Amino acid sequence: MKTETGTRYTKEERNALRTALANRQQLIKEKKLPVIVMVEGWSASGKGSAISSTIRLMDPRFFKVYNMDKITEDEWRRPFLYRYAVRMPGQGQVAFFDGSYLDEAVKDHLVGLTDKKEYEKVITSIRDYERSMTDNGYLIIKVFLNVDKKTQKKRLKALQESKNTAWRVVDEDLWQNENYELFAKTYEEARAATATEDCPWHVLEVSNEKDMEGDLLSVITHAIDSRLALLDEKGRDRRLTKNPFALKKIKPLAKVKLEDKVIPEAEYRKELDRLQKKLSKLHYKLYRKKIPMIIAYEGWDAAGKGGNIKRVATALDCRGYEVFPIASPTAEEKSRHFLWRFYNRLPKTGHIAIFDRTWYGRVMVERLEGFCSENDWQRAYNEINEFERDLTDSGVILVKFWVQIDKDTQLERFTERQNTPEKQWKITEEDWRNREKWDLYETAIDEMLQKTNTVFAPWTILESNDKYYARIKALKGIIEAIEAKLEE
Repeated sequence: MKTETGTRYTKEERNALRTALANRQQLIKEKKLPVIVMVEGWSASGKGSAISSTIRLMDPRFFKVYNMDKITEDEWRRPFLYRYAVRMPGQGQVAFFDGSYLDEAVKDHLVGLTDKKEYEKVITSIRDYERSMTDNGYLIIKVFLNVDKKTQKKRLKALQESKNTAWRVVDEDLWQNENYELFAKTYEEARAATATEDCPWHVLEVSNEKDMEGDLLSVITHAIDSRLALLDEKGRDRRLTKNPFALKKIKPLAKVKLEDKVIPEAEYRKELDRLQKKLSKLHYKLYRKKIPMIIAYEGWDAAGKGGNIKRVATALDCRGYEVFPIASPTAEEKSRHFLWRFYNRLPKTGHIAIFDRTWYGRVMVERLEGFCSENDWQRAYNEINEFERDLTDSGVILVKFWVQIDKDTQLERFTERQNTPEKQWKITEEDWRNREKWDLYETAIDEMLQKTNTVFAPWTILESNDKYYARIKALKGIIEAIEAKLEE
């Protein structure tokens, strides 16, 4: 942690720093550098005023300010980091956060919403999230505005005595002041646990508001200059972190037996009806108990993902699920962390999100088509495991299917699609090009399955040469996952 205090600033010096920061915006835009500034601190420490002072001369077209003090009902029903991840800026933009996940984590813990084990998981998630963000090119600047107990009490009282600001003081603020020593200790421990070389905490003393604003401007400008200098030199080799997660063994695709995975049509019809009725009832239980679920489908082209998804969706209440067909990322999505577009599609509690292709595109098509660097896709295995761990830790039921067929079956289905007018829309030149890279894709898929088959989010292989068999197996897998969660 870095403590910046004691510097005195004249009005002219503060204005010069504001001008300097405004000038950095053009450089940020040119270098496509996404910047996050988190202004954290005690209640009544002046976070909002400090941000207002900081942005005074900046171009409002290229920054946004987010007040993170109030959590909406919708946000309560999502994973902890959701509300921060969906607000991440795109390349060349700046996001100012009035408040952060550190304060949220500390307060949740001290008021008893999280026990020690849950709190430690949140701190780990924050640390991993920040590492993943910086490794993907983000600059995160974290500032903590510090006031002593007496000063905070005086400020809260002044706010209460004014009709225009009394509404800003809530019981939680007064409780924080009454328990100042406990909060101070916990804040310090949390900052220490989440401070890294790339994302240090800058602690600014608020004894003199004008000087604190100068310190804040100085910290932000210096951090931007340091990162821009690094980019000007040669960019940066992102580190590959060791996978800390327990993995389950999984067969390579070449050893998956497909021939005997067959079910007669009559038996299929009967079993399909039974399983869909059962899943329908379980969906209502998920809704009542506010348990979210994600069903993720990956697989070969023409493997039968669409038909499989249709048989699952038919059993669900249309008000409680959504299917997301994932195509190539848009320009807006490309300008952010590759997981951003999936954070935006996470289900609320009690709802089901079905993904037709997923975040695993990073280690398959993006890897093989050169849409990201080798360092990017090598890092992604661990980043994906962390993402899925956070989902399951937050209570999400996560089911992952790989839909498997052999090369001859794919050719038969491609040919049928091409020769059937009403199915021709399903086959594209890209499908044929990808087929030519079957062996390369199989190598990438095997590595993906091996490195992301975690204990908390394992893969299920759906043998789909016989689509009937794959559909029944998928329904059974979904039902088993729901029943296991309901029994916890």
